[in-house]
Amino acid sequence: MTSTTDIIQKIGSGSIRAIARALSKVENGSSDSTEILDKLFSRQQGFTIGITGPPGAGKSTLVDRMITRYRSSANSVGVIAVDPSSPFTGGALLGDRIRMQSHATDSKVFIRSMGSRGHLGGLSGATRDATCVLSAAGYNPVIIETVGVGQAEVEIADLADITLLVLVPGLGDDVQSMKAGIMEIGDIIVLNKADRNGIEQLESYVKASLEYLPAESRKPDVVRISAANGDGLQDLWDSIDKLMASKTEENRITRSAVRTLNEILQENGVLFSEKLLDLEYGGRENAEKLMLTRQISPYAVGRNLLERAERMFKHNGSK
Repeated sequence: MTSTTDIIQKIGSGSIRAIARALSKVENGSSDSTEILDKLFSRQQGFTIGITGPPGAGKSTLVDRMITRYRSSANSVGVIAVDPSSPFTGGALLGDRIRMQSHATDSKVFIRSMGSRGHLGGLSGATRDATCVLSAAGYNPVIIETVGVGQAEVEIADLADITLLVLVPGLGDDVQSMKAGIMEIGDIIVLNKADRNGIEQLESYVKASLEYLPAESRKPDVVRISAANGDGLQDLWDSIDKLMASKTEENRITRSAVRTLNEILQENGVLFSEKLLDLEYGGRENAEKLMLTRQISPYAVGRNLLERAERMFKHNGSK
């Protein structure tokens, strides 16, 4: 069996097999995945680009163009494509290697499809950890393409250094519903398929929607492109480069560490709550039965768990 030390060493030497194995471990939550991530965290380099938007917006075509752009500068490029999950296997339903066939044989491009597995925010729960692995392996940038866009799907803005929100003409009411919050997640708003009818109206609406942002907020750039034929891509590259130049390495590293800690604390909080349910009620299922038969409310469950935790802390503190 390959040890975590061997995997980490081989990742440092660019072993595709070791990178793939590490990604499988973190995605499946293997017992040694935390040790791998712990040792890789400080080796991260480069930056991450998040790409989100509604289905059919041309995100994968844009990712394909972006890979070509960075490969022309001799950069190795990592891609994490988060797809809707199969309800039976939990795996990704869509094949992004098929969508990005032109890069399939390039050894400096690593594309990983991951199932969202029902995770809110359009991201797989392991996306953050997979980004750490690819970044530590020398991929720069790491591009994250998310499932789609909805009011809850704003996690990408916390995960990526730069977030691109991709929109296309003809969305109608879908764009109207974005005003309440989705516009805020984009550092750059990309209006794709600019050769279509309706692009003028879309741009006017987007710019009008940005007026609802708080006065102190940075207004995102709005860039028209056609990812299919290449129109406007240089303007997008310039906007990305300008934005990256404004972010210092120290600030990016600090932000990455803080957001990762916040997410880990949330995950640990869920695990701790499950342990408390085991202690107080003999498990979540028993607590749910009590609620279904109206013997107890979810509010009382929450209060009882908090009180049990407080008793545990007081008991340990008195020793």
